Amino acid sequence: MISFEREVRFQDVDAAGLLFFPEFLSYAHEAMEQLFASLEGGYVRLITERKVGLPAVRIQSVFHAPVRYGDRLSIETRVLALGNRSMKLGYLFRRQDGVLAAELEHTVVTTDLNLLRSCEMPADVRRIAETHLDPDA
Repeated sequence: MISFEREVRFQDVDAAGLLFFPEFLSYAHEAMEQLFASLEGGYVRLITERKVGLPAVRIQSVFHAPVRYGDRLSIETRVLALGNRSMKLGYLFRRQDGVLAAELEHTVVTTDLNLLRSCEMPADVRRIAETHLDPDA
């Protein structure tokens, strides 16, 4: 598991001053980029040079408590399942007061971005995923 912290910005909230629900997906993607930051060249190089992507094929979310403008979130990321071409990532969003605000599960498929077809997971991506595989998932 890794943890990534993020402050809720003004542009991320709705008219009620609460984190707009689609922003949880953006935050999860940022957390995924952090998970793979140790790749040579980071997640950016994986996409732009190696032409390997991890597009979402399934997303599930449960919202527990409100998140407001200015709150600081800790996003805990772990790998819940790992296949040859796909993985399921789990995210826990906790406010600065420790309250669990949301849970998100995100299944991605390793994709050759030139062909737009699934492909075998590169060994270095798999190593990172294995490192963060939740044994209780």
